[in-house]
Amino acid sequence: MAGPDAGNMTSDKLQPDTPATKSELELNDSPIEQVRLTVSTTDDPTLPALTFRTWVLGLISCATLAFLNQFFGYRQNALYVSSVSAQIAVLPIGRLMAATLPTKPIRVPMTRWTVVLNPGPFNLKEHVLITIFANSGSNSVYAVGIITIVKAFYRRKLNPLAAMLLTQTTQMLGYGWAGLFRKYLVDSPYMWWPSNLVQVSLFRALHEVEMRPKGGQTRLQFFLMVLITSFAYYIIPNYLFPSITALSFICWIWKDSITAQQIGSGLHGLGIGSFGFDWSTVAGFLGSPLATPAFAIVNIMVGFFFYAYVLIPFAYWTNLFEAKRFPIFSSHGFDANGQTYNTSRVLDEKNFKFDSQGYESYSKIHLSIFFVFAYGLNFATLTATLSHVALFHGRTILQLWRQTMTTARDQVSDIHTRLMKKNYEVVPQWWFYAILISMIALATLACQGFDKQLQLPLWGIFLACALALFFTLPIGIITATTNQQPGLNVITELVIGYLYPGRPLANVVFKTYGYISMTQAIMFLGDFKLGHYMKIPPKSMFVVQLVGTVVASSVYFGTTWWLLTTVDHICDPANLPEGSPWTCPGDDVFYNASIIWGLVGPLRMFGRLGIYPKMNYFFLIGLLAPVPVWLMAQAFPGRDWIRLINMPIIFGATSGMPPTRAVNFLAWGTVGLFFNVYVYRRFKGWWARHNYILSAGLDAGVAFMGILTYFALQVQDINGMKWWGLDLDDHCPLAHCPTAKGIVVDGCPTVQ
Repeated sequence: MAGPDAGNMTSDKLQPDTPATKSELELNDSPIEQVRLTVSTTDDPTLPALTFRTWVLGLISCATLAFLNQFFGYRQNALYVSSVSAQIAVLPIGRLMAATLPTKPIRVPMTRWTVVLNPGPFNLKEHVLITIFANSGSNSVYAVGIITIVKAFYRRKLNPLAAMLLTQTTQMLGYGWAGLFRKYLVDSPYMWWPSNLVQVSLFRALHEVEMRPKGGQTRLQFFLMVLITSFAYYIIPNYLFPSITALSFICWIWKDSITAQQIGSGLHGLGIGSFGFDWSTVAGFLGSPLATPAFAIVNIMVGFFFYAYVLIPFAYWTNLFEAKRFPIFSSHGFDANGQTYNTSRVLDEKNFKFDSQGYESYSKIHLSIFFVFAYGLNFATLTATLSHVALFHGRTILQLWRQTMTTARDQVSDIHTRLMKKNYEVVPQWWFYAILISMIALATLACQGFDKQLQLPLWGIFLACALALFFTLPIGIITATTNQQPGLNVITELVIGYLYPGRPLANVVFKTYGYISMTQAIMFLGDFKLGHYMKIPPKSMFVVQLVGTVVASSVYFGTTWWLLTTVDHICDPANLPEGSPWTCPGDDVFYNASIIWGLVGPLRMFGRLGIYPKMNYFFLIGLLAPVPVWLMAQAFPGRDWIRLINMPIIFGATSGMPPTRAVNFLAWGTVGLFFNVYVYRRFKGWWARHNYILSAGLDAGVAFMGILTYFALQVQDINGMKWWGLDLDDHCPLAHCPTAKGIVVDGCPTVQ
């Protein structure tokens, strides 16, 4: 999101202020330049926040976004509708309610209570809380993937109450961890949460009275211009010319070469020469590059280039792990003959467990070389995160902990923290603990009751909670300073896969409790920081987050159950009618992970019985990698660029591949470096006023046009005239083919 100084701020200066280091600027504002440029230092504590308008518009936004995102999530062309869409849409509605609703209090019948429908003009704090409601609806519910693979892929029954409890408890557990770490990740001015500044900029543009500069535009005018332009343009990649989302020129030149298409395909290969002219290609998987600090973008692109253009080509073309027998890029498992792995041959259908005899008579499970090293780099990311945080931020964490234990006043504060403490009551800690204890009890009921359909034993629940608790702080620090969030999905799969092998549901349930409760905690903390910047009463924030999470989880679950029980052959492309969109691409990856880690298990994948035990060295590599960077930083304290080297980000850059593709990285990095390096340095004034507004306008235009196109045309199966560019593909049909001699795969030439 910013120039080189941003990295220095988040690494070199992540220390509590002392009299010797405090500057007058940091006393009166924030030590982070991007925050100083974006966030207001004023507050009006008299503005009403949790009003009737907040409840009505917030609940509608939450439920609507939850329904749309889950509905579209099952489709081949998935569409993500962000909370920015609701943030914009509710503004005129809120102002209309302020102009038309009665201002006099209304008595509730048979009570002494009164309700104020209209406390005055629609204000900024109401708008922020409505957006927090919308955030709850726009964030996916990971647990519904378990319900989907059970009913649609494994085709087994699942008690709906058990499924509902699973959905709610996995989303709500994070409140406990969030309560424990608020002091470190919200109150500290050095935990600045870059992505929140997009929202802050948009709120200010929508609400602040701003004089139009001579010959220029107000921020609101600029936002509307970007919104209209993005909205109008998105009809091209979304409907008229979908192939523009990934243009792979090398494939068009060498139409009959498998190797050339592996190199050139942006969707199924290395993506050299591939690019996309679609904002969803740029921001769909990696988030908006405009909201990511420049030093993080550089680290991510270094990681991607090393992975995609050094490690993978070397491993594939030296035939490491017999890589040439399989596609170079795929998330599926394969047997020794290069065919898609037949799960039914290794699954005991009666007991829903691993069939060792069937496995021995069939084949070990093989992965594409991309997928193999994606797991290896996930291992490295995990240990590198711990090492990096301990080396670079350990002293700060220890100091903050000592301050907490001695109940001393927090010495690390900026103007925003002081305003919040002066004007508002904090959320009592016992609120968080009460939710944590009750959610653990309900999680126990979900897993131990209902004939133990979810397979996870009691000790598994507590172990998953322990992992989430342990990792929330270090991963929260990475997220709050870099806008990148390493996940626990792989380590949780690995742990339960070794301890409780052969049970696919136990594996994914454990992963969800361990991984998602940590992710939810960080989401709650990020929202708290947004409220911190916008000066929202913390108790109102807590109530909105809590209610929004319950409502969103319920709608996600209800939509999932409805579609799974009403759409014939959903998630089964082989039996779906021709042209049916219900192919569930995201759940297909989730299903394959359940096979790799849960059914077959890590012992037969990455252990002594598997093909890939060497991947375990990545744990050691990740643990040691930050050490030389830290030593260099100590040896050369004046070389600020050294501290910008972030090994967790470098290792974790490609952890989302697949389903993230090479074309996404190339487009994302190009746009991000242009705006957050070149524009930031040359036109800092323009960047400060317009960068985040540009990001929000692009997101909103894509979302609005996507919804309009679907409900106006695509729902009626009106998909435009058929031509070459109508396919959502980069036209590299050979990129998924193997290159080993004698391997026969449908649609691929056999290499002799």
